[in-house]
Order: sequence, then structure tokens, then C-alpha cells
Amino acid sequence: MDALFAAHSGTRYLVLLVGLIALVWFVWGLSTNRPFARPAPAIFAVFVGLLDLQALMGIVLLVGRHRPAAIWGHVACMILALILAHAMKKSSRTQAGYGRPLLGVAGALALIVVGILAIGRAIV
Repeated sequence: MDALFAAHSGTRYLVLLVGLIALVWFVWGLSTNRPFARPAPAIFAVFVGLLDLQALMGIVLLVGRHRPAAIWGHVACMILALILAHAMKKSSRTQAGYGRPLLGVAGALALIVVGILAIGRAIV
């Protein structure tokens, strides 16, 4: 369980890094009026996939023995981040443009940061 906790803690940096890359890419695409085409959908899919992996590890830890005192605020923020990212990913398939993916990534990143801070962990 300690190895899973270490993986869950370490993967947050990968989620944040890919999220920041997606954020920069989507802002650039929106500002230059580029079509939402390769590699933008792949970047968004990787972000959402890593977020799903992170959530899966968190659920296993939650069902196991790892429950810090402020875990429920963390869990609530992470569930909201997942819902937002998935909703924007689904809607970005039907509508072209960078607006919804940008909103999904920015909102999810904000919720992730709040969720990390909720359990008293440093982001960097």
C-alpha cells in the first residue's frame, strides 16, 4: 500500500505537467484561431486519462487503509475535477474549438490544486 501511495503522490506531478501543457496549447490554439485538430485532442485525452489513473489509485487507497484527516475535502475536489474534465471532453467531440477543452483543463487544474491543498500537501 505504501508503494501505491508513493505512486499516487508522484503521479500528481505528471497530471499537473500534462495539464499545464494542455492549458498552454489550448490558449495558444484559441488565440491563433487554429482548428481543434491534432495533437490537441490527444493532449486532452492524455490529461483525462492520467486524471482517471490518479483517481483509480486514490479510490484503492481510500478503500484500503490510507485516510488522512482532511481526506473528504480532497475526495470531493477530485471528483468534481473528474466530472468537469470528462464533461468537457465529451462536449469537445461534438463542438469544434478550444473553449470547452480550455475550460475543462483550467477548471480541473484549479480543483486539483484546491484538493491537494485540502490535505495539506505541497504542490511543488
